[in-house]
Amino acid sequence: MHENIVFLAPPVLSCIISAGILGYYGNHILSRGIIFIDIAVAQVAALGTMIGLLLGYAEESMNVQLISYVFTILVLLLFSLIRVRKQRLPREAIIGIFYCIALGMALLLAEKIPGGSNFITKTITGNILWVTWGKVLHCTILFAVIGTVLFIFEKRIRNLTLNQDRAGEKPLSERWPDLLFYVTFGIVIVKTVPIQGIFLVFILLIAPAAIAGLLVSSWQKRIFWSWIIGAAGSVMGISLSFMLNISNGPAIVCILGLSTLIIAFLKLLMKKRPAKEKL
Repeated sequence: MHENIVFLAPPVLSCIISAGILGYYGNHILSRGIIFIDIAVAQVAALGTMIGLLLGYAEESMNVQLISYVFTILVLLLFSLIRVRKQRLPREAIIGIFYCIALGMALLLAEKIPGGSNFITKTITGNILWVTWGKVLHCTILFAVIGTVLFIFEKRIRNLTLNQDRAGEKPLSERWPDLLFYVTFGIVIVKTVPIQGIFLVFILLIAPAAIAGLLVSSWQKRIFWSWIIGAAGSVMGISLSFMLNISNGPAIVCILGLSTLIIAFLKLLMKKRPAKEKL
């Protein structure tokens, strides 16, 4: 029993830490209406990694990470800068195009890299069970620094999030908190996707924030409960995967995803019931 706890401690702690920072970004992303930006950015980061591998660098080398950072941050900066007040092409369409291009190029590069198909599979599913204490510590320090920066400028970032209709009218000199938001978001994605995979990062980003938004209205409470929900779902998923001998990432995804749908359905029933009683 003790050996099992020691073995599962790093992946559990990694998910809890990631749930906190991703829950914060998730609330902003839901409010901004750019739901699928995480998948697109994660795929761009994976594409950067594959280019690094094609150039002959080791998968976890600093050079590969640097290439992923450059690709990810450039795409996010471009996305934040092209927003205008009246945009004929919806933002979700632009995000979808970025995702398809990045995925298509990754599939093409996979044909040229030994073990390329296995790398794509690992990018999707992650490798959370084998995360080391060193990676957990590194992510903890990095996310603590990013969290401190976000806390300092939270009011300005939140104002831009809650006033997206007017954000396109502001000059670039007043939109630097938006750039800060996207740059730090890109850094978090680059660090979490290789460990947890695209699907798990996406569900930790969206599902806890969606559940919190259904249950509480206060912005601070939504961020707090997003962390709690994401952490609880991660612990339940990893525990269930260990007991049933199933993949941990998909288990967490299913638990948080189904929880979101069930709570949303129950909220819908609660709204309809008083209307029927009045009739």
